[in-house]
Amino acid sequence: MTATDVTATDVTGARTPEAAEVITGARERIDALDDRIIGLIQERTAVSAVIQEARITSGGRRVNLSREMEVLGHYRDALGKPGTALALTLLELCRGRI
Repeated sequence: MTATDVTATDVTGARTPEAAEVITGARERIDALDDRIIGLIQERTAVSAVIQEARITSGGRRVNLSREMEVLGHYRDALGKPGTALALTLLELCRGRI
């Protein structure tokens, strides 16, 4: 085993250079996807702030619980139980703690 193989194994957990190459490429794609997801969450947060401001300015409450239940159901239906946890986190990021 060469020093390159050891490094690939240490970094990726792979046992062959070929597997390490596949893992490295897939991780790069995941990193790019994560960057896009973070950007979308930031965009959603900004849109949510506009909605909250409009609701508060009109005399309404900051949070619309029936809408939040729709969002929770949508994520749960699409992703199962972990989707609910993800939606709760997303809602907290976008509207803050209630």
